[in-house]
Amino acid sequence: MSTETVVTRASSHGRVENTPVLEVTDLTVTFPGRNGDPDVRAVRGLGYTVRRGEVLGIVGESGSGKSVSAMAAMGLLPDHAEVTGSVRLHGEEILGLDERTMARKRGRVISMVFQDPLSGLTPVYTVGDQLAEAVLTHEPRTSKAGARARAVELLDLVGIPHAEQRYRSFPHEFSGGMRQRVMIAMAMANDPDVIICDEPTTALDVTIQAQILDLLRTARRRTGAAVVMITHDLGVVAGFVDRVLVMYAGRAVEIGDVDDVYHRSRMPYTVGLLGAVPRVDLESQGALVPVEGAPPSPSNLPPGCPFAPRCPLALPECDEAEPELLEPGAGSLGGSGQGGAVGGRGRGSEPHRVACLRSGEIAERGWTARDIYPVPDIPESSFSGVPRRERREVLRVTDLAKHHALTKGVVFKRRVGTVYAVDGVDFDIREGETLALVGESGCGKSTTLMEIMGLKKPQRGSVTVMGRDSAKLTRTDRFALRRDMQIVFQDPTSSLDPRMTVFDIIAEPLRTHGRSPSETTRRVYELIALVGLGAEHVTRYPAELSGGQRQRIGVARALALEPGLLVLDEPVSSLDVSVQAGVINLLRRLQAELGPAYLFVSHDLAVVRHVADRVAVMYLGRIVEIGETRRVYSRPAHPYTQALLSAIPLPDPARERTRTHVVLDGDPPSPSAPPSGCRFRTRCQKFVTLPATDRERCTEVEPGVVAVSDGDQGAACHFAERREIL
Repeated sequence: MSTETVVTRASSHGRVENTPVLEVTDLTVTFPGRNGDPDVRAVRGLGYTVRRGEVLGIVGESGSGKSVSAMAAMGLLPDHAEVTGSVRLHGEEILGLDERTMARKRGRVISMVFQDPLSGLTPVYTVGDQLAEAVLTHEPRTSKAGARARAVELLDLVGIPHAEQRYRSFPHEFSGGMRQRVMIAMAMANDPDVIICDEPTTALDVTIQAQILDLLRTARRRTGAAVVMITHDLGVVAGFVDRVLVMYAGRAVEIGDVDDVYHRSRMPYTVGLLGAVPRVDLESQGALVPVEGAPPSPSNLPPGCPFAPRCPLALPECDEAEPELLEPGAGSLGGSGQGGAVGGRGRGSEPHRVACLRSGEIAERGWTARDIYPVPDIPESSFSGVPRRERREVLRVTDLAKHHALTKGVVFKRRVGTVYAVDGVDFDIREGETLALVGESGCGKSTTLMEIMGLKKPQRGSVTVMGRDSAKLTRTDRFALRRDMQIVFQDPTSSLDPRMTVFDIIAEPLRTHGRSPSETTRRVYELIALVGLGAEHVTRYPAELSGGQRQRIGVARALALEPGLLVLDEPVSSLDVSVQAGVINLLRRLQAELGPAYLFVSHDLAVVRHVADRVAVMYLGRIVEIGETRRVYSRPAHPYTQALLSAIPLPDPARERTRTHVVLDGDPPSPSAPPSGCRFRTRCQKFVTLPATDRERCTEVEPGVVAVSDGDQGAACHFAERREIL
């Protein structure tokens, strides 16, 4: 595969650049197999160019080769990796350079922001010393005082408060968002020409993600660097990049201007990925488009097009040879061969190219994801016509509190404070209904969930499940009640016993509650079919299943005893978007068919809009807004909810470029020292606009949840105002 033709293009900085800053040609990375195992072909013939001031987004499912290709460009792969092809930086070949020469370029000419900042920073040095080291390494003539001043300047530039004092802080004393800010400061310390960002926002809350993206835009403006953004989040890509490269099985399958790829995609894989994304801006999206199956193993690729086994449009010719990356319609089996005119060249001058034999046909017929992929029908729930007040109550939480003691000392411990993890939470769930708990990390979502699942007397307040107060349950009562409430955990890999077969995993709760062997066997096969798996899966172990299949097993196990309440703790956060769509569709179908209520804990507000009937927004251990999902999303009343929804990137480049985001300052305060009065006031965008008397009220009086509309919506804000955000 040859690299793209270098053409003249006006950058976002107003310059015209003819020469690419970074040029990758026919890059191949192979990890040799050991002990007779086949070689792992992680990257196969990848090519792309990036010019000064341009942002290229590289997207694809896990295992597609995104991060490996970036590490190859940086020269950071292990010695046993076999790397061929060409990587040119300002026209100079850097692939194969010795480590000393490459080290002089890293950080100065090309730098990287890693996915996990905690492992990217040295724990035994202060963040300031690490920044100063990055400066001194490439500017040895700089004095130590000058390097320190530059480090403080960088910390201040990336928004670290009290930069002079925080210079002496260690990485573990920073939050995840602040650590990522330090990584970005380090990447831009020497004004590099290329910044590679490897999933820089993956583990961050949506509000912190918005801050980091805003910061990366600042870094791009300040340095004029070309940026390569590697991510699986199609919303992040839409509003941030100029061009998109879609990878599958180690190679590019579509590349082009961001508008062309999002609005005129001609590769079934890309079309499927975009169709699988839940949209926070759509009130009714219907069933998501699932891309069935899993990516092939890079050590055992199928013949021909590697996507053919998952592609509904696959033809016999697709198995004969892997298609070249060409303009839509060129080399197609179907269509008139004029598909390139349909896709166009978008806002830029780079051609839109696709590796698919049917790209011309897709262009001519205007096929969308719903035309290409079979979309399941979600049946209507039997409760859909029943008013909420007439449904049976399955869970009620009243004034729930969970406080942890802060202690000091080893031998003689003494209490020095209190962590207010959950501090007065009220909500209820009715049968056949889904309530979502959302909020940033540390807001108390998971603690609330664990207090409910414990079925014990809470420190304060009450938890009533199926009409029974948890504080009054005996051990026998608690065991019996667990049949009516089950949980699906966030990580299916760690929640399934690796030594048990799928049959034994699903059968375990049935055996525990005294079901007969014949009834257990019948129920296991019934559940396997219910979650969309085949009978052949029952003899397999979790390690032999994909992530989506493991999560389906977790759902099957939770449904084994036909519970009335299913608690879902971030059930799709660890899955690729294509797999996530299938699990979300499954959960909606099972609720419609079987009628359980869901308590859905998530930080992904787009997923929540798609699955939840009601939503409760938490902040520092309290609910700040609660109500019907449609009302809360269409016109949120609390400033925090407005900021959360504003921060969610939309997978629509045109809309995302014109949106105004509310970017909150800093991180949430510590739950051990919540602010007086309104807990959100220290970050509230509305607080700073209020007159002094109103600010005093916010400072001194903690607001309770009050109705803000005629319908089902309440907010804990003295000056709540419903606003349209999306």
